[in-house]
Amino acid sequence: MNENPMDRYMRQIKVPQFGEKGQEKLSNSRVLVVGAGGLGSSAIAYIGAAGVGKLGIVDGDNVDETNLQRQIVHGGKIGMNKALSAKKFINDLNENVDVETYPFRLNYQNVEEIIKDYDLVVLCPDDFSTRYLVNDACKLLKKPFIQSAIYGFEGEVMTIKDGPCYRCIFPDAPKEEDRVGNAVMGFTAGFFGCTQAAEAIKLITGLPTLDGKYLRIDLLSMEFIVANIPEKRCPVCSGKLKGIFDENYRETCELVRLK
Repeated sequence: MNENPMDRYMRQIKVPQFGEKGQEKLSNSRVLVVGAGGLGSSAIAYIGAAGVGKLGIVDGDNVDETNLQRQIVHGGKIGMNKALSAKKFINDLNENVDVETYPFRLNYQNVEEIIKDYDLVVLCPDDFSTRYLVNDACKLLKKPFIQSAIYGFEGEVMTIKDGPCYRCIFPDAPKEEDRVGNAVMGFTAGFFGCTQAAEAIKLITGLPTLDGKYLRIDLLSMEFIVANIPEKRCPVCSGKLKGIFDENYRETCELVRLK
């Protein structure tokens, strides 16, 4: 291990808004990344490179060839579990980061137990049920999280801390027949994963974030839209939801049970 680990971070320490205090906060923080696919690969790479203290990685899938067009941390590891593959990438990149892996999917039984030990969550799944599950668990545990979703050239990012949550803008998921497919440009995943990493690092170090805002970007037209999320006080934000219940994360993830 480097005798002076701070040397590796000198370029970001020189940034006035970040500095040594920012690096100290980052080095003492614990970040959980849910999903080590397209979004998660870039988020994991840049959060790990920046020197987070502990990095948790959740993913139950294995690497296949079609992933490598966008999932940059998994090169040369086809067939390996993605969480374990990402851990190896970070171990090679930055030995100062403590990496914890969860090589399985989150569910209503384990989500709170895993999330409670982290300062924030970076949400990068490829399914709606995990988005709603983590949204609800983070709100119940009062943990901030950064959510993103992508398709083709487009994507969205929300940082959810004190403001409205994911359910405030999307009360439930679209029906199966109305969902878009999994077509995506590799650079779209990289762009939005890096944006999530930026939001996570800013949140940890006290810099301005997208809390309470919805960011949507079309990388084909380069159109950027930032909108304030209306305060709808959904059942989660209003405190009506009292726990994590399996029936809330099926099909459209509508809240059918509150307590």
